[in-house]
Amino acid sequence: MSFNNSQLNLVNLRPLLTLLAVIWLLGSLGLGWLVKSVFILFALLSLAPVVAFFGFRWWLQRNLVVDKCPVCAYEFTGLNNSQLQCPNCGEQLSVQKGHFQRFAPEGTIDVTAVEVQAKSLED
Repeated sequence: MSFNNSQLNLVNLRPLLTLLAVIWLLGSLGLGWLVKSVFILFALLSLAPVVAFFGFRWWLQRNLVVDKCPVCAYEFTGLNNSQLQCPNCGEQLSVQKGHFQRFAPEGTIDVTAVEVQAKSLED
């Protein structure tokens, strides 16, 4: 029973032992640089998704803007230095320096109406 158990352990180790034998053979033939380059390539491929994830998070923190629409005060999210439309009122907005601003084509004069109380002439 003990013999079969040890034989099963060797069968499980066969791929690892074969890999070690190939690495040793390449190293003894002067091709160790090939083994090292494969390990470096494997390490770079393993680290690339991690670096991409943290890089994307950093980019989002710098460019994601949460603000209120200047027309209807609806709070939503947009990307910095882009144009978008308010999902509540449909107003065209641009995102500048972390805030939403009404987008008006060049040459358009944007005014804000102010209510003024009027007096009659008899007063």
